[in-house]
Amino acid sequence: MRYFIGVDVGGTTTTLAVGNKRREVLYVAEQFPTRSEQGPHAVVQLITEHVQAEVEKLGAAMSDIAAVGLATPGPATVDGLLLKTPNLNPELWDQFPIRAELEHSLKKCHPEIRVHYLGDGQAAALGEYAVRSGAMTWKAEVSDHTPDPAISSLFMVIVGTGLGGGAVSDARLVRGRKGRAGHVGHITLPPHAFRYEHDRKLQVGNAYCTAESAVSLTGLVHQLEYRLSLPAWKEHRLHGVPGTIRDKAKQLRVLAAEGDQLALELFEDQARALGITMLNANYLGDYDLLVIGGGVCDLAPQVREWYARIAAESYRQHALDGFRDFDGFEFSLCGDDAPVIGALAWVVANTA
Repeated sequence: MRYFIGVDVGGTTTTLAVGNKRREVLYVAEQFPTRSEQGPHAVVQLITEHVQAEVEKLGAAMSDIAAVGLATPGPATVDGLLLKTPNLNPELWDQFPIRAELEHSLKKCHPEIRVHYLGDGQAAALGEYAVRSGAMTWKAEVSDHTPDPAISSLFMVIVGTGLGGGAVSDARLVRGRKGRAGHVGHITLPPHAFRYEHDRKLQVGNAYCTAESAVSLTGLVHQLEYRLSLPAWKEHRLHGVPGTIRDKAKQLRVLAAEGDQLALELFEDQARALGITMLNANYLGDYDLLVIGGGVCDLAPQVREWYARIAAESYRQHALDGFRDFDGFEFSLCGDDAPVIGALAWVVANTA
C-alpha cells in the first residue's frame, strides 16, 4: 500500500500524520519537541528520523511513501523559503528553504520522495475543511461528525501565541499569488475594539491595533500586565502566583472556568475583537463557515459557549444588513491537529 505523511512544524512541537490514497487519516502520531533552537538542519534531520520511525510502525518501507506534506509557521514563500518567521528564531531560520531541505534529506532514504509545502494557517483551514466536507476521513477522532459535502468554503482563525488564519473558497485552498494568504492577525482593528489605550499600544509586525494584538496569548500577556497594575485588581490572586506575566496569562483559561472576573473580562474583550476580525474576513470571502481554532478550543465548555456567543454578537453589532444574519460560527472539529491533517490533505490532493 502507498502511504502519505503530513508534517506540521511548530516553534515548540512537531506533529506527523499518516494517510493513504483512499483519503483516510490513519492516525496522528504523538507530538515531539521541535528543538528549533538547535537550528534548521538539526530539525530536518529529526523530522526525517521520525518519518522513518512511523514507516517502521506501519511495517512498510520508505519506498511505500508516495509523498510528504509540510506545514510551518509563516511568512514563507510558496515553495517553503522561510522569511523571518517569528515562531522560529530568524537568526537561525531566516531564508532557510525548509521544503527543499526536507525533501533532500528524505531522498537519501528513497530518491523518489517529494515534499509539498503550505503555511500552517492555510493547512489548518484545509484540514478543517477536508474533515467537515468528507474530503478526508478521520473516523477515530470525529466519529460523531457527519460530513457535509455541500460545504464549499470556510475561513478559520487559529488563536494561539499569535493569530493565524486560512481560507477555503469554492472547495479550493486560497494560497495567494506568493503563498501568503490568510495572515488575518495583521488586519487593523478600530480603536474601540480595545478597552484601554494601553491595549492599543502593542505593536505586532509593523502596526498597532491589529487583530493579533487583541486576540492571542501575546495580546493577553500585554493586557494582563496592565490590568494587574490597576487599583480595581490590586487584590487579585494572580499577584501572589509565582512566575512571569506570561506564565500567569496561561492560567486565565482555568480562572475563567472558575468565574474569575478579571479572566472573564479579558476573554470578553478578546471575543469582541475576534467578532470584528471574522466580520472583516467574511466581507471579503462570504464563507459558509467561520471556524475558531487554537487554544480557545480548550476553554471549559460553558466558557467556550459564552465566548462564541460574545464573538457572534460583536460580529452582528458591526455587520452590514446583508451579513448580519450569518449563523455559521463553529469551533474547530480538528483542534490542534487541523494543520497536520491539512498538510496530509494537501499532499494527497497534489500527488498523482
